[in-house]
Amino acid sequence: MAAVLQPWQILLAALAGWISCQQDAVIEYLREENRILKQQLDRRRLRPTNHQRRRLVVRGKAIGRRALADVASIVTPDTILRWHRQLIAEKWTHKRRSPGRPRVMEVIADLVVRMARENPRWGYTRIQGALDNVGHRVGRTTVANILKENGIDPAPERGTRTTWSQFLEAHWNVLAAADFFTVEIWGPRVLVTFYVFFLIELATRRIEITGITPGPNEAWMMQIGRNLTDPVDGFLTEKKLLILDRDSKYSSAFQNLLKGSGVEVVRLPPHSPDLNAYAERFVRSIKDKCLNRMIFFGERSLRKATREFAAHYHTERNHQGLNNRLIEPDGREALTCGKVECVQRLGGTLRLYRHAAA
Repeated sequence: MAAVLQPWQILLAALAGWISCQQDAVIEYLREENRILKQQLDRRRLRPTNHQRRRLVVRGKAIGRRALADVASIVTPDTILRWHRQLIAEKWTHKRRSPGRPRVMEVIADLVVRMARENPRWGYTRIQGALDNVGHRVGRTTVANILKENGIDPAPERGTRTTWSQFLEAHWNVLAAADFFTVEIWGPRVLVTFYVFFLIELATRRIEITGITPGPNEAWMMQIGRNLTDPVDGFLTEKKLLILDRDSKYSSAFQNLLKGSGVEVVRLPPHSPDLNAYAERFVRSIKDKCLNRMIFFGERSLRKATREFAAHYHTERNHQGLNNRLIEPDGREALTCGKVECVQRLGGTLRLYRHAAA
């Protein structure tokens, strides 16, 4: 007669079977880790492929998250679970083919833009014919759409309009720009806003700080205008054009004074600081390198700081826009040996390194 198993014996056998399955799963996982490690020995950082990740996911899933935390050695359980989610997502994500031939269209678009800019009077049909000459057959509408996407006008308007870059290039040597920036100065009790007015010569990047005041009224601006147009040493003596924004401080009387001295005023559109980029760049330089690093008590300290920075800007600061050269070299012969000295301004806020004179 067969023996009847007791409940505790059945439970023990089931537990032993479960432990055996669990151990087998752990062993399989560790074996898979070892295989991957051997394949990755020649790499400084483990970068398993999708196929290797899939194998680890399968083995890790059989172990379970809690047991996996004890045996995983090259990746964390969270990483394995993330790979699992990514593999599921990839299964249901279908790759979409982009229509047409993108590389060919890029070449055609570049040619259309180039032909339009180099030949302002060419219309859509003329450009279409030029493209056909070089082996690209496209429709007239395609040419029109490419020009529209790149912000290029049709032929009649394109031939009569001058871009801002073309204007600057044509008047480079007789063009200057002006602007204001503000600095806060501590007065007896409160902060007082001072306005600094400056001009910059675009061709050379030379600047002149023409005035500092807490109240730039019309009388003050008129005096500044007379100083700028002085026939002997005025900053605008050899200039024909001056770029100004729409600030109300540039009154009609101020503009008429400049025009009477032969300087034409070029007013920028509202809210267009990019068109006065050289002046804006100087404001950034003087504030970042000097003014924002100092606290001013009284107007005299601000005047000294701007005067020192102007000297540094002209004679000691290399300008990337001028091939990393100085605006006004001091004329001393460049030394290539000897002790290197540090020239400091404003307590070390501004520095220049050069060989000491013999």
